[in-house]
Formats: sequence, structure tokens, C-alpha cells
Amino acid sequence: MTDHYDSLERRSAEQRETEQFAELRDILAAALPRASGLAAHLEGVDLAALTDRAALAALPVLRKTDLADRQTAADPLGGLAAHAPGAFRHLFMSPGPIFEPGGSGRDWWRLGRFLHAAGFREGDIIQNCFSYHLTPAGHMFDSAAAAIGAAVIPAGIGQTEQQVAAAAHLGATAYAGTPDYLKTILEKADELGVPLKIARAAVSGGALFPSLKAFYEDRGIAVRQCYATADVGNIAYESEAAEGMIIDEGAIVEIVRPGTGEPLPEGEVGEVVVTTLNPDYPLVRFATGDMSAIMPCQSPCGRTNARIRGWLGRADQTTKVKGMFVRPEQVAALAARFPEAGRIRVVVTRANEADVMTVKVETGDAGMAGALEAALPDMLKLKGVVEAVAPGSLPNDGKVIEDLRDYD
Repeated sequence: MTDHYDSLERRSAEQRETEQFAELRDILAAALPRASGLAAHLEGVDLAALTDRAALAALPVLRKTDLADRQTAADPLGGLAAHAPGAFRHLFMSPGPIFEPGGSGRDWWRLGRFLHAAGFREGDIIQNCFSYHLTPAGHMFDSAAAAIGAAVIPAGIGQTEQQVAAAAHLGATAYAGTPDYLKTILEKADELGVPLKIARAAVSGGALFPSLKAFYEDRGIAVRQCYATADVGNIAYESEAAEGMIIDEGAIVEIVRPGTGEPLPEGEVGEVVVTTLNPDYPLVRFATGDMSAIMPCQSPCGRTNARIRGWLGRADQTTKVKGMFVRPEQVAALAARFPEAGRIRVVVTRANEADVMTVKVETGDAGMAGALEAALPDMLKLKGVVEAVAPGSLPNDGKVIEDLRDYD
């Protein structure tokens, strides 16, 4: 059994759901009178009935575009925060631009749990190479280090020789940053002939490729990754088992069919939707735009929350065909019209210098292809060819639109 961060990691699924939804109802009851945008998003919702995932799935999805549209000079946080901007410790600007608050409460972004699972402990000296400028990543890991009692070198990124000098002189034992920048630091230290003591790494913000992970492990550095965003904080993280990512205890995660809010069964790839248990900034059913899938069983490390497979691509597959946009929402509506079909996938190619749209549908009904083809101009606003394929033959990768045109 693992060295747990706290008792929340040992809860049964039933206890976790009961306690999380009770907490969510309390958070929303307190926040709604002070958050006009959140109140508008949840207009007509009976909080007393919000007791489980089925009730949550009936609520509307909130997208990044909704955040940008709601945020104005008069209401910089879009009415989604429980406090005025001046009541927060930090205010950030991420690409978009989208503005996010940062609180001063203990481990406000909930990344201390990840650092603990990655083997970081009190007394560690962490070289924090996430940016502290405008975006929150540096502060997110700074707050996490404080939660576990570790010291921080607030290094940011760049000035690699100074990074090496600081790590060596101060005895950095751990690294936090993007997966690839640690390699840059280590190679510069080798070049300078400077030994470093870094033995653990917590990474995010990019892909940890197997070859890069092997490079670190060959040097005796245990590297773990997490999945977090500026909007919702920690979503999921690796433990010592390094088998999938365990969902954070302060988040309720759903995997939904792209373009909809419909939850998918375990194993199906879809869009990650997160509800945060953050009383200061309680985003409800926030669609991250990222794809993943729920894994079966619990982690061998002993933590009992569900796991996701990690980042599996982007959910926004909107594609322009013959000058018209085809969106995942339209494909979802087409699938809803033919519920007896299996997966549906729009494939876009080129032939004779013209776009070609082929709609592949899993079905054993020979007549369905014709009916579906007749529905395309109404549902997708374009004519196309429908190809019936064997049930279960389309990839389980969450894609509903695949663009195979060569842009080179």
C-alpha cells in the first residue's frame, strides 16, 4: 500500500461520490449569489437534486470559448468567480486571451498531491522551471511545494548556465517544469562538468515521450507527469505505479462524446470535462478540449480513484469542407438521428482538386447507408458519400472528423 497524501485517496467509489456531490452543492449554494455568470450557466438547476453523476450529466457544458465571451472589461472573470478580481492573490492571462484567478489558500491548485505521489517530500529543494510570468504554472507548483514543505528555486525557463549554477550551489534535489527542459539543463551541466543532485522530476505542459523518459531513468531520475490546466488546476497525475493518471480528489471528471455533454462508458475515448470543487472558482462541467478515456480498475499503488489514460489528442476537430465548416456537434446530431448505428466518422479527402466527404458508419443494416446519405445535406449542410463498415471496425480514438488532405 502506498504512502498516501491523505485519507481522501482511500475512499470507496460510493463514499467519494456522496462526499464530492455534497461538497459541490455547498460550494454552489455559496457561490451562485455572488457569481452572475455561473448563475446564468446553471439557471433553473435544482441544487438539492445534484446528488450524483447522472444529475451532473444533465447540466450544460462550459467551454473555453464561453469563458472568453463572458470576460469583459466590466466583468474580467466572466461572473464565474465567487469573489471580485481584487479579492484574489493573483490574476493571470493565458493564451486566448483567457483570464484566471489564483487564490492564496493552501495548495489552491491541488498539485501538492501530485508532488507527493511523485516522491517529493519535506526538505526537497525544487528547481521550478515553470514560468512565473502572466500564466499560472510557476505559481501552481510553488503552491504545491509549500503544501508538502519543500523549498523552491523560482527559476522559470531560460538562462541555462545560471540554472545549472543555481541547482549545483543550492543542491536542487528535484525538478518541476516541462518534460524537455530538464534535458537541456542536464546536458548543459555535463558540458560544464558540473554534477547535479536532481533525482526526481514532476513534469507537465507537454508530451513525455518514452525515449525522453528513458533518458531520465538512465540517469537515475524518477520522472512523473500530471495533467493540469490554468483554469481548473490539477486534473490527474501519475503515481509510483506509472500506470495511467489518477483523477485528483478535488475534481469530478467525465469523458463525453465530442460536441456533446453525453458521458461515454469506460474505455471509450472522448473529451475531458471537469467540475472543480473550488469554492473560489467553481467551474461546472468545464470542457478542456482534450481527449482521454477512463481506465478499468484502480491503480496498483493503492489509490482508489478512477484513472484516465492521459492526453490522447484534441477534441476540437472542426474542419472546413468545400468552404463549409463541419463540426463535431453536427456529427453528434447526425448520430442521434440514427441511434441504431455504431460509431460515425466523417473522413475528408481530396480528388481531382476537390474536397471529398465520406461518412463511415458502423452498421449491419444495408439500408441505413442510403437513409444516412439522404440526411447529410440537412445535418451537415453538405452532400457526401456514406460507407457502411462492420460494427466495431472504426478506431476507438474519439475522432468523429478525420482530415486526410495533404497540406504540404
